[in-house]
Amino acid sequence: MAWLEISQAKQELIRVASMLRDSGVMFRGEHANLSARVADDRMVLTRGGNVAHLDESSFALVQLDGKVLEGEIAPAQAEIVEMHAAVYRARAQVGSVIHTHAPHATAFAVAHQSIPVVYEPLMRFGITAPVPVVPWAPRGSAASVAGIIAAVQANPGISAVLLANHGVLAFAANPTQTAQLLATLDEAAELILAARQLGGEQPLPEAAFEQIREAMRAFATK
Repeated sequence: MAWLEISQAKQELIRVASMLRDSGVMFRGEHANLSARVADDRMVLTRGGNVAHLDESSFALVQLDGKVLEGEIAPAQAEIVEMHAAVYRARAQVGSVIHTHAPHATAFAVAHQSIPVVYEPLMRFGITAPVPVVPWAPRGSAASVAGIIAAVQANPGISAVLLANHGVLAFAANPTQTAQLLATLDEAAELILAARQLGGEQPLPEAAFEQIREAMRAFATK
């Protein structure tokens, strides 16, 4: 698979960070970590936790075994390297991973409740199963990473996980798609919370998943 060039990956992550900040998906602290795969075994990863003002010096080049090849990772961020790398190793087609504390999706994480697929746009990002909650463990710990990978491997119909009492981890083919997925997931969470004030969210028709897949395939060939 052709991955982004290093400079191109950095520029797209900078643009995506601004998009997420402007949409409120980073929440008030503007804390997030973003990465993009630039080779089968390498990624560029944000060096620090606050991503409000990124430039090309804000990233490190890291192997998926955790070795830093260029730049440096802030000590407080070192623990998140494996969180990103493990997703890339588990999903060969993933080209970007983003973690934020998106407010509405994180509300579900704090409540230890999965996000059901009742908002049709989620299916257009390959989410066909409820977004699961990974049991709490210290961020970046072996237990936390093992929980993330167990959820990813057990649920091929998901492109994100909720980190209990913490936040959201989303992954897709490239940074732009990952950011759009994250924004859509937080939008879905917000709408579900609103729907529960009106009696509760309602399921999509059972045939909706296949009908949407067929429609997307049909439009992709035109």
